[in-house]
Amino acid sequence: MISDWKNVAKKGKSKYSAIRRLLLKTRLLKKAENLLVKEKEQKKLERENALRESAPPLKLTGLSVHELQELCKDLHQKIDIVDEARYDLNVKVTKNDAEIMSLTQKVYELKGKMKRPNLKRVKKSTDAVLGSLTDTRHIKADFKANLKTVKKEEEKKEEVQDWRKNVEAMSGMEGRKKLFDAGQ
Repeated sequence: MISDWKNVAKKGKSKYSAIRRLLLKTRLLKKAENLLVKEKEQKKLERENALRESAPPLKLTGLSVHELQELCKDLHQKIDIVDEARYDLNVKVTKNDAEIMSLTQKVYELKGKMKRPNLKRVKKSTDAVLGSLTDTRHIKADFKANLKTVKKEEEKKEEVQDWRKNVEAMSGMEGRKKLFDAGQ
């Protein structure tokens, strides 16, 4: 039995004739069409039922002005709630779409099948090319040469002397005179 199937596969001949295959194909297409029609009708009925439940028909006859105003306020509150829910869902959908895109990008990167964009050739004149090659080297050199050099001034340190000599020199009236002269 298995060898029969292998022989059929090798020969390329089908078990069914062309007419039989065409008949089966048309029957499948008709069945699929009927299923699609039924599915559309089912969705339409579900939508109508959902609308009837969420928004029942309004009875406006016999209502006073005050009651109509209250009804309008209630409807506005319901509309605000639905708009908030719609906005929240819209934000979630966009967030999920962005996440899906990033994940598919990561999958492509992992598989190594990432498409690289075609690069466009940029035409430059020979003067611009030569200028860009020669100017950059000079600019870098000039840039470093033209920098201001800041010299740090060394703090003036008093020379450390022997303290004994300093005490002897400053002792008496002569030492005080030296201090007074140094201050002026």
